[in-house]
Amino acid sequence: MGLVWTIIIGFLVGLAARAILPGRQIMGLIMTTLLGVAGSLLAGYAGQLLGYYRLGEPVGFVASVVGALVILFLWSKLVNK
Repeated sequence: MGLVWTIIIGFLVGLAARAILPGRQIMGLIMTTLLGVAGSLLAGYAGQLLGYYRLGEPVGFVASVVGALVILFLWSKLVNK
């Protein structure tokens, strides 16, 4: 059941990141979900490096959206070249 929640929250995080970042992002449902999950992972690792999170501690929604925004920004710069 944990994997299902990861996918659902990842989708919501991906949607929030796409709504915040200006411009047009051409992504489907699966890419949006992967964006949200990757943003959560990025936020978790960055938070551990900075001392905000411990190993195994869940990452907050806002931090996940910020991580997804970073990935989406980099993705848009690479794809739109």
